[in-house]
Amino acid sequence: MGRMDELPEYAERVLEVAELIPPGRVMTYGDVAEWLAEGGPRQVGRGMALYGGAGPWWRVVRSDGTLLPGHELRALAHYRTEGTPLRRAARSAEGHVPRLDMKRARWDGEGGARDSAHI
Repeated sequence: MGRMDELPEYAERVLEVAELIPPGRVMTYGDVAEWLAEGGPRQVGRGMALYGGAGPWWRVVRSDGTLLPGHELRALAHYRTEGTPLRRAARSAEGHVPRLDMKRARWDGEGGARDSAHI
């Protein structure tokens, strides 16, 4: 049996990808799974939920650009600090919380230090 502080290998790989995402950019849960060529959006989301708190969790997002429920204000503070593109909230949106501008904020991995040998 492993130590309690050990990360499952898949979660470790997910967190490594999150660390590669440049400030002001995001990847969806599905993008991360595709990058890893393993798992799917739910597995990535679970890894981020259980182990991502110490890393840039706000850079791995839902594909529709909505902010993580229950963490909207913390995420928004990070997005504003990093200059992540946002879309104004609809007046009908609860709390008028903006969404990510996915067309401008989404990172495709280009120009990053992608080395699939150790991810």
